[in-house]
Amino acid sequence: MTDRFIPPGFDVMKFAAVDVRQAASAADIVYEALRKAIIEGDLAEGENLRQDQIAQMFNISRIPVREALSRLEQHGLITTQRYKGAVVAGLSVEEIEEIFEFRALIEAEVIRLAVPNLDRQTLEKARRYCDAFDRETDPHRLGEINRNFHYSLYEASRRPYYLQNVRSSLDRIDRYLRAQLTFTNGVPRAGREHEAILAACEQGDAELASRLTRDHILDAGRSLMTFLREQRG
Repeated sequence: MTDRFIPPGFDVMKFAAVDVRQAASAADIVYEALRKAIIEGDLAEGENLRQDQIAQMFNISRIPVREALSRLEQHGLITTQRYKGAVVAGLSVEEIEEIFEFRALIEAEVIRLAVPNLDRQTLEKARRYCDAFDRETDPHRLGEINRNFHYSLYEASRRPYYLQNVRSSLDRIDRYLRAQLTFTNGVPRAGREHEAILAACEQGDAELASRLTRDHILDAGRSLMTFLREQRG
């Protein structure tokens, strides 16, 4: 990728930009770049997303930028404020707690539906993610691998609407979850819980996998709540 022009007076925002003039859907590319930067914490809570700057960085008009920002707002990742425009959305402790409760309900059901459909190839894929999680030290990679582990199992549920809602929920809390894993020594515990969930799946025990998944999510939520309350005073 060649160096991009940064207009005078603009600060460089922390997300990957590419020249998408020839792309089939510039809005999709801008959306994914901003979404990734938000969920990984590269764009901080409250940070202003200026349409003119984003358009310049991607070498496009403001129209696909507005479309991308509209989609991000629909998914709760940004908000529009008077006199300031689009900013990265934050979540209260209570909102995060509710999202974890929702995840525990839906993901427990998703994996219960998935277990009867799991084949050897899928279980081997999940095993690779499980092992990679235990070895990883990069917080950004940990979040990605954690999501890939769960999704590798959930996809066998054949419930695309459920998975869409799981993805949306994870997008909203992923940056907080990465902090919880990193700063509360949550990685070893999460790794052990992944092992137990995967073992239940390998045994074909759908009810046990469901119960373990629910407990795994609720435990992570409680740990994160404690961490956030301490951080926010």
